[in-house]
This record gives sequence, structure tokens and C-alpha cells, in this order.
Amino acid sequence: MLPEGHGPVRYGPPPPDPGLPVLPELAAVLAASAGRAHPEPPGGPTELLDAACGYWARRGLPTEREHTAAGPGATPLLLALTAAVGGDVLLPRPCPAWWEPGARLLGRRTYHVPTPVECGGIPDPYALLETVRRVRAEGGDPRLLVLSVADDPTATVPPPEVLHETVEAALGEGLHLISDETWRDTLHHPQDTVLIGPAEMAPEHVTVLADLHGAYLPADWPAAIARFPATAEGAALRARTLDVLTALGARVAAPVASAAAYALGEPDAITARLTVAVRLHARVATAMHRALLAAGILARPPQAGRHLYADLGPLRSVLAARGVTDAMELEDHLTERLGMPTPGGHRFGDDLGALRVRLSTGPLLGATPQQRLESLTASDPLALPHVERALSIFGSALDDLRADAQRMEPPR
Repeated sequence: MLPEGHGPVRYGPPPPDPGLPVLPELAAVLAASAGRAHPEPPGGPTELLDAACGYWARRGLPTEREHTAAGPGATPLLLALTAAVGGDVLLPRPCPAWWEPGARLLGRRTYHVPTPVECGGIPDPYALLETVRRVRAEGGDPRLLVLSVADDPTATVPPPEVLHETVEAALGEGLHLISDETWRDTLHHPQDTVLIGPAEMAPEHVTVLADLHGAYLPADWPAAIARFPATAEGAALRARTLDVLTALGARVAAPVASAAAYALGEPDAITARLTVAVRLHARVATAMHRALLAAGILARPPQAGRHLYADLGPLRSVLAARGVTDAMELEDHLTERLGMPTPGGHRFGDDLGALRVRLSTGPLLGATPQQRLESLTASDPLALPHVERALSIFGSALDDLRADAQRMEPPR
């Protein structure tokens, strides 16, 4: 029996929190709509869908209202999409913790596929082909691949050429693709990072999904948008998705819909806050990444989001001496040592035996709203006493592991 706090769904890790105050202009829009008592239609109100069309058009994906839908967060929207597509589901390993439970709730089989060496978020194309053919040979019915071009938990962005190979492999096997682009607007170095989504490569076979908590809304204002292919098949998929959302009663609350529409319009207040927030999280993530490498821990350089994915495999012997032999035990150990949630890789579909964890930048920005606001507005946030102290505690915990590893090395 799993101990309290380790259930696979109810205790699953939330997405990385921004750790920042709500933007006043956004709160004002929500408050102004609080008196609206009428329910919004399933799939979202016209105001929100039109804003989503404009959002995607500015990213090179012209979109009509009849090819969009909205839901109260990405979790119910993905569940509706999964139900509408049908069949078994393929996921990269690791992947966001919220992707798999909906498929399991529907009774769908899920299969995790290893990611390429270069990145997370997408399956290796050759491993994908092998998995699809094996599943079909065993009587399975793989129809859906979910992937991400700015990934949770690995914080990586797939190189376009690698993504293209994966998309080609999926299309060759007749799979429909859902591209989770929740984190696409949180690139740490947008001038140096090329982000191209699958819908730009194969628009007739890709549904784009984005949870607005990634860049625009607080996590407890649930809203997500989906863009369907502009084809007859895409229209049918949208209709089935709306049927599921209706059956679930999954409607975006009117005040949240107004706030989401405002945010997707990208007024100056929204873009200015996003730019500053992304820069802040990027600087903290870079500092955390340096500390990980200095301790002999493996981690890809973070490219997006508010998190990193660390592999403590090189310190396995040290951790084993402390009673830590798998990701579940590592989660407990580091959560206690670091004083912040540190979900193990098993939460993201990774191997239980692999010593991997996701680390979030939000907890290092301050313990109070005032400290977090100071972090947001400081010219050098890493020099602020509370951020410097948090990074010091983080680095010291890792240095202790590294020191134990050096003491265990045989003399030369």
C-alpha cells in the first residue's frame, strides 16, 4: 500500500507555480465580470474563441472560430479530446503528470515511448515506430500521440529537425497528434531558440492545446484552448469534443473567460508582465542548473517554463547509503532537504528506479507576496537576500551529496 501523499492521481504534482502576484489589470477584468450569472456555452464564449483565433494568427497559425474550443483547464479539455479521438494513447517518457490519468479514466491503454537524446517532450521517432507496431501486433489500437514542444517536466524544446522526424513517423502510422503548447510563450532565450509546432508541419493532422496557466493566468483560474484542423475530420473531432465537454458540464466560468480573452489579446500590460516573469524564472533556473552541475548531477539546460529535470543517477551510491534507492524515496528525501515540493520522475511516467526529479523555480522567489513582487521588479533578483538565501540552501543540500560522493571515491 502506498503511503499517504503518494497516490497516482489525487496526490499528483501540480504544474510549476509562477510564485508571483496576480497582475492587477487581469484581476480588474475578472472582478468586472463577476456579476455575470449566465452560464457560458460548452466550448467557450465567442469573445474567448475570437481572442484565441487572434492569438494563434500572431503565431503563424490562421484560425477560424469554428475550429476552436475552450475548456476549464487543459485536463478536462484533453480528456474530452482523448475520448473524441478514441483508441490507445502514446506518450513520451517522461511527460506532464496530468496527461495520463484522463486516458486511464476512459479505460484507454497508454504506452510511454522514450524521448530522443536531444530533448524531452516528444518520442524518439524510431522508438515510436517500434512501439506502434508492437502494440498493433499485440492487438492494440494506437490512434493518438500527445507531445509537447516546450516540455514539462524537462523544460526543453525539441530541435525542428528532430520534431519533423517524429511527426513524419506518427503520420506514417496514421496517428492523430495533440500538441500541448502550454509553455511555448515562456522561452528563456527566444532569440536563440527555434520553436516550431507540429501544426506548422502537418496542420491537417494536429490539434493544438494550450493551458493558459502556463503564461497568462493563475493556476486557479482554469482555462485552456484548443485549435482543431480546418478539415472535415477536424470539424467532426471538434463536434465530438464539444459533446464530451457538455456531458461533463465542463464550461469556462464567465469571469475567467473574460480574463482569458483579455490575456489572449496580449495588451501591453500582459506582454510586459510575461517578459519580466520569464526573464526572472530563466535567471533562477540557470542558477539552479549551475548548482546541479557543480554537484555532479545531470540536467539538460532549461529552455522554457519554470522548472528543471534533474537526474541524480551519478550519486546513486551516496543516496543508497541514505536509504534512497528509487524516485519515490528521492522525492521524499529532497522535499525534506530542500523545503519545497520535489516530485519524483515516476510522477511523470518515468522509470521508478531512475533517480530523477522535477525542480521548480517558483519557491525560490520568496515566501511572501512582497518578496515575490520584489523578485519580479529587481534589476538583479539573484542578489536579493531572500533569493540568495534560497539558492544557498538549494546549493548546500546538493553540495552535501557531492561531498559524500567524493569521500566514497577510492583513493587514487
